[in-house]
Formats: sequence, C-alpha cells, structure tokens
Amino acid sequence: MMNLYSGTTCPFSQRCRIVLYEKGMDFQIIDVDMYNIPEDIAVMNPYNRLPVLVERDLVLYESNIINEYIDERFPHPQLMPADPVMRARARLFLFQFEVELFSQIDVLERGTQKQQERARQHVSDRLTQMVPVFAKQKHMLGEEFSMLDVAISPLLWRLSYYGISLPKSASPLMKYAERLFSRAAFIEALTPSEKVMRK
Repeated sequence: MMNLYSGTTCPFSQRCRIVLYEKGMDFQIIDVDMYNIPEDIAVMNPYNRLPVLVERDLVLYESNIINEYIDERFPHPQLMPADPVMRARARLFLFQFEVELFSQIDVLERGTQKQQERARQHVSDRLTQMVPVFAKQKHMLGEEFSMLDVAISPLLWRLSYYGISLPKSASPLMKYAERLFSRAAFIEALTPSEKVMRK
C-alpha cells in the first residue's frame, strides 16, 4: 500500500491526495502538521518538505514527480496525455505553473506585507492571462480532465485565503475552478483545515 505523508494545509500535498482519490486505489494518508513537521520527514526528504510518498522501498518527494509515478503505476483513469508530444507539452505547462504561480506560495504564506502584495498581483496577472483558454474549452487540455487541472486546483481553491482578487473578466476561469471543486475526488481529498480556507 502507498503511504502519503501529507501536509494538512499544503497545496502540493493536496495535489497528490486528489490524484490518489481520482485513481480510487488503496492508499493511506498520514496527516502532518505543517508547523510541526516530524524529524523522520527530513530523513525521507532532504529538503524537509511535504508531500512524501512511500511504497515499499520507494520514497518519492515533489508533488509532480509523485503524481506522474501514481499515474504510470495506476493508468486508469489516465491523467497525463498518452501522446508523447502532448505529454511533453503538459510537462512544460506543469513547469510553468511552478515557476510562474506556485513559486509565490512561500511569499504569500510567510512574506512581508509588501512582498505579499507583489505576489498577489503577480498571481492575479498570470491567472488572468489564462482566461481565454476557458472561454473555449472545459479543461486545461481541452474537454478531458488532466494532471494540469489537478496541479492548479489547490491554488484556485486558496485565492480568497491568500487575498488574491481577479477582475470580472476572469469569470470563465472561476467557472472552470468551480467545475474542478465539484469533482468527487477533489471533495474527498480536502482536509478539514482546507475546507475552512474557503469560508
């Protein structure tokens, strides 16, 4: 059985929980307090960050790596594109999410007020640039739910928590977000702490 060490308020851990629930497989989630990370996490992950996936002798960290492993190990439903070209493009998008959006998470959670204001504006601008995509299609890669939708959903869930506001023109993006939030796997993957973030 897979064991996922998951931060109760960690957006990266949330990604992995969503994938596990989408796959509907046997797994165990071990909730970890983000403000009191046990020492054994540092033994498993030299960067002392969550999430961490353990399966027999395999130990993985970094959410995108964990999720690709789960997707390949349990291919139904497939979340990464089957076509090599589309899969490469999907990986490029995932990398761009990390650089353009999720690199701001630490600042949004721990930065000074000025740093947080800049990060909020940066994320708002980047998300607004994505709006035209959702005026034309249901999900990131078209009509099918994919790993890209998994990857971005924890940030969209936390917009109000981080104090990020989007212009009215971003309504197609917000409708897309609500579609993601209504998926059974998304709802099952929420921790009690994450549910509070939207209240």
